[in-house]
Amino acid sequence: MFGKLFGRAEERTAAGPHALPTPRKQNGMYTLRALGDTRVLALVGAAGLGDWEAVKAALTPFDLGRDHQILNELEELGRVQTWIGRAVEEDKEHRATALLIAGARHIKWGWEARTAARASQVTEQQWRVFHKRLRIGEEQLLEAAELRPEWVTPWRRLLTSARGMSLGADITEARLDAALRRAPLDLETHIEWISQLQPRWGGEPGQALWFARDAYAHAPEGDRVGCVIPMAHIEDWVESDETNCLKTDEIREELRRAAEHSILHPAYERRPGWQNDFNIFAMALSLAGERQAAKRVFHALDGAFTSWPWAYFGEPEKQFARHQRRA
Repeated sequence: MFGKLFGRAEERTAAGPHALPTPRKQNGMYTLRALGDTRVLALVGAAGLGDWEAVKAALTPFDLGRDHQILNELEELGRVQTWIGRAVEEDKEHRATALLIAGARHIKWGWEARTAARASQVTEQQWRVFHKRLRIGEEQLLEAAELRPEWVTPWRRLLTSARGMSLGADITEARLDAALRRAPLDLETHIEWISQLQPRWGGEPGQALWFARDAYAHAPEGDRVGCVIPMAHIEDWVESDETNCLKTDEIREELRRAAEHSILHPAYERRPGWQNDFNIFAMALSLAGERQAAKRVFHALDGAFTSWPWAYFGEPEKQFARHQRRA
């Protein structure tokens, strides 16, 4: 009875049967791990041990060909590249899945070698390693896409490698089309293209926001693709020399409406990793000074921090905590 009166029972129900317990908070926050899901934690643990049979079993509840966030968890793991090649060669039945994981990891591994430094600061050796790993990843992802033509996740990673290898507009646009044919409202593909359209990658000012608004205009209520609006504004903030460039009434209104249309709408589904979507809005609303909507988003997060997109700050955890207090 008391749980119902104070909302605790409802919160437990909303969390879902596979939700990880909330760890002890520091400074009012904690870093989300394994998308906050016990099944994903088991998957990550199996991959960390190089246990391919256990990885396949842990993947059963998920669709790796469409769920970018699950694939993200695997591609972030160091040492996956040391054992996944054996699975590619030996497991013919699941070769496409092994190729997808291997390719995604090689793309990520390549960017790790390049680092986030400016191009002028990357050494010749780093460039060689970067391009070698990207080429391997490309081959693996293209084969995975050929084996499973309905999958969208290989195409999103192929956009990333195309940008790193400077493959040109014809190839990158063809890959974008391939992804969107398979999943017209795929959020991660749209976010990848928003990055591609930034001036630092050869785009024109305003292109990314136009692309985001067009996608948002076709999104049904409660769809997570609404995150394209805050992500486009965050990218504009990254490109701008003006710290307060998002603090306009028009941007605040657009962000507030997008949040209400997507993550704050009753139709929004809180799947594993939903906190990533809320962190995107939390950062954009904070930068715009839209405190009312930011308060609702931070309240829902209850301290759950994800490094993206806060990594654009020099001290992302401190920035999250600071904006959470202000909200």
